[in-house]
This record gives sequence, structure tokens and C-alpha cells, in this order.
Amino acid sequence: MTDEKTPPPQVWPTLRANDARALIKFLVEAFGFEETVVYGEGDRVDHAQLSWPLGGGIMLGSANRGPDDQWALPPGTFGAYVVADDVEALHDRAAKAGAQIVRPLQNTDYGSHEFAARDPEGNLWSFGTYRGEPRAGS
Repeated sequence: MTDEKTPPPQVWPTLRANDARALIKFLVEAFGFEETVVYGEGDRVDHAQLSWPLGGGIMLGSANRGPDDQWALPPGTFGAYVVADDVEALHDRAAKAGAQIVRPLQNTDYGSHEFAARDPEGNLWSFGTYRGEPRAGS
């Protein structure tokens, strides 16, 4: 959520996938991302944006798009922390959709209630209630 002091998100984590269309479907079903746009033909995804309901989102595309591809992150090497409101419901949703839960629900010493999971491509996702510390002067 933004206000007059908080600019809209301008940092977009990005990842690549061996099967980008399947990963998009999984991220929507398991974690609750919203498919905003997908460009590409057939199995190939040139660019996709998935929005997070609380703000921000990710961008992704298919791996192995040729020798001129300058953004060739290996699939399965991505990791992100995502702020969520109802972490327990999200945990249950993710587990039901087949996400590999790698860290069960827990409370941290910095005040977060969170869990971690891997998607089918091997990327690591941590979901929790910790929203970060305010910027100096805020």
C-alpha cells in the first residue's frame, strides 16, 4: 500500500523458468500472484508480469532464448521474501497446490510470522508478516 510519502514499487525481481507458462500458473494458484500480462507465443514467454495483491510483483520469462539473451539467469536460482497478511492461509494454499514447504510456519525474533517454500522450478519463496523497517526520516 502506498501513500503520499511512499512511492509505488519500482524494484521488480526477475526470474527465468524452463517452463514459464507452467510456473506462472503455479505462482497464481499456489501463492496468489495475479497474472497482469504475458507476452510470447506457444510455450515461450518473452515477458510476464505477475502482480502481488499488496503491491509490487515479479517479472519472468522463458530460459534459453538464444545467444543474444543478455539476462540469462539460470532457472531455479531465484529467491524472494514477500509480505503477506494471512500467512497461515497462504501456507495452506501453497501446500495444497504442491509447493514444497522447506521451512514450516514459525515466528521470528524480528516479529515476523512466516514460512518458506520452493516452486516447481526450484526457486525459494519466503512469505511473512514482517514489512521491513521504516526509512530514516519517515
